[in-house]
Amino acid sequence: MRPSTLSVGFMPLVDAAPLIVAQEIGFAAEEGISLDLRRAPSWSSLRDMLSFGQVDAAHMLAPVPVAAAMGLGGAGSALTAVSVLSMNGNVIGVNRALQARLQEIGHDFAFDDARAAGLALLQASDTPLRVGVPFPTSMHAELVFYWLNALGGAAPDRVEIHTVPPPLMTEAIETGEIDAFCVGEPWGSRTVDRGVGALLLPGAAIWAFAPEKVLAVRQDWAETERALLGRLIRAVWRAGKWLAQEGSALLTAELLSRPAYLDVAPELIDRALSGRLAINSAGEERTVSGFLEFSRGAANFPWRSQAEWIGRQLSQRTGLDALPAQERARGVFRSDLFRAALEGTGADLPGASSKLEGALEADTAVASEKGRLILCRDRFFDGRVFEPDDEKRLNLTHGPEG
Repeated sequence: MRPSTLSVGFMPLVDAAPLIVAQEIGFAAEEGISLDLRRAPSWSSLRDMLSFGQVDAAHMLAPVPVAAAMGLGGAGSALTAVSVLSMNGNVIGVNRALQARLQEIGHDFAFDDARAAGLALLQASDTPLRVGVPFPTSMHAELVFYWLNALGGAAPDRVEIHTVPPPLMTEAIETGEIDAFCVGEPWGSRTVDRGVGALLLPGAAIWAFAPEKVLAVRQDWAETERALLGRLIRAVWRAGKWLAQEGSALLTAELLSRPAYLDVAPELIDRALSGRLAINSAGEERTVSGFLEFSRGAANFPWRSQAEWIGRQLSQRTGLDALPAQERARGVFRSDLFRAALEGTGADLPGASSKLEGALEADTAVASEKGRLILCRDRFFDGRVFEPDDEKRLNLTHGPEG
């Protein structure tokens, strides 16, 4: 039987790996589908490709479907997140001038203390800090705002957000368009290799287990193409499990480096996969455990509480009422579709679809369908805990409530 072909848009980032691996290694073929992977030049173009039916599914910034449900961002159709493709994977970097000022005031670039790095950055910035992010409604923007707001530094007269497509972030630093950035790999590392910037912090230092990219589809397509959607979810889930296996990095880096995908050296891609990052042109390295996760800790599960957190952050930035925003957001992350797709696969899924976000100080065993699930540490750097507006959330001490 000839496989059904699904068109899937992606941006050239390491966290597009589950889609690329699903097609190249054969997980899609095992599900009777073929993925026609289409590289987009920017997040706005990819959002429009999906919204207006030019592709069936897309590698998408986690906040984009939430923003669409809240009436933000100009999406043409209601979008749904049916699984999470990746957790974490972002880096925050600065230009050479800021790097020098940070060194002058004694910052050690330890790479693991978001509070110290943020306070040093604000102290080193005597003019409004121009921060490049890939898209206005992105985890990059939300992490930067959360981080600097917690330190009292994200007032409009202190921080300016500039939208820069990921592959152009290095050029934006080099030409002086921005002073700092938050971007997914390999584009932060490319800035270091070009000698025009240094890495200050991984995104995981702000929120230890943040949903970064999702597998997004149009809401109407999800309802009318349930069988195809299930195949796609399973293929990508299996690819994520393969990516999490020891020894997968070498082949993954080679696949992603190809001209049709990221078109950069495999060595650059391997930094994100291994978590060993060069932070400056002198070659200093930092190792970040769990820098980019594709499977561990139920990484693929679309928690409704994560969508609620995104909805609350967006509402605070745009002046919308928080509770209705969280309600609309919760319905965007479709844990029900994810559960249905993985039925019979042996996947160990959480016993509820919401949880406290930021409550885990360490990897923790939780109630699940098979009793073997361990969730990863998900602490926010400032110790806050987000409580979703959902009584049937996972009790992280005693199992599922309700």
